[in-house]
Amino acid sequence: MAKLFRGKEVSDALTQKLIEEVKALGERNIVPTLAIIRVGNKGDDISYEKGATKRCEAIGVQVKNFIFEETVSQMELIRTIETINQDKSIHGVLLFRPLPEHMDDASIRAALAPEKDMDGITDVSMAGVYADEEMGYPPCTPKACMEILDYYGVDLGGKNIVIIGRSLVVGKPLAMMAMKKNGTVTICHSKTVDLEEVARKADILIVAVGRAKAIGASFVNENQIIIDVGINFTEEGILCGDVDFEKVEPLVQAITPVPGGVGTVTTGILAMHVAQAAKKAAV
Repeated sequence: MAKLFRGKEVSDALTQKLIEEVKALGERNIVPTLAIIRVGNKGDDISYEKGATKRCEAIGVQVKNFIFEETVSQMELIRTIETINQDKSIHGVLLFRPLPEHMDDASIRAALAPEKDMDGITDVSMAGVYADEEMGYPPCTPKACMEILDYYGVDLGGKNIVIIGRSLVVGKPLAMMAMKKNGTVTICHSKTVDLEEVARKADILIVAVGRAKAIGASFVNENQIIIDVGINFTEEGILCGDVDFEKVEPLVQAITPVPGGVGTVTTGILAMHVAQAAKKAAV
């Protein structure tokens, strides 16, 4: 039976640390504040918004919501972002994407000030990840993966790390973070030859493909640590990851469950970024 890398333990430890940091900022009359911008009423966005708000409020981070109908014009959304950029009482922004088809994603991302970009969506933030410079903030989900590995004492130095998924949201920035920790990284995708064999050779297998139970027993070995980034629903409406947990869990050394794994830590990373941004803005 595998050791479960439970996100709640990681999240609770992070929350306690952040409560102290936010309290210290409060003593300087600084209230870390997050603006959440949501266009439309997608269920996933609303669910994450509720979770993020709950976590932020528990830590002492204030949340301001900017909600728009899907028909909102691109110009109006950009004007709102520019207003938030100028508002010194707001330290960070979470902008839900993808945006409606009538909007140009690149133009809207470019409108956001990198120092207020809490989820690594601006070009400057992403450049910071790749250049290993403190420019903006990295995406929360890959940062959550790293936080879990660190909490459970996993040393990435010299390890063979295979990441299945090459998105800018998870796979690519996560590869940069793992290499910073001296891991040897292979990024795989739908065109990778002999994907199962490549995955089986990994010391640490990180899966972010966006398909329910796509990774089964043939991809793993008994000494592996599995980080499952996926959030999916089965045909029966049951929440599950990209890894077939029931088949894989008995075969590996450690694994993150879904639910209760990476997603549980992500909102804590978001709150941490807001607290860091508030601290920087106060200097």
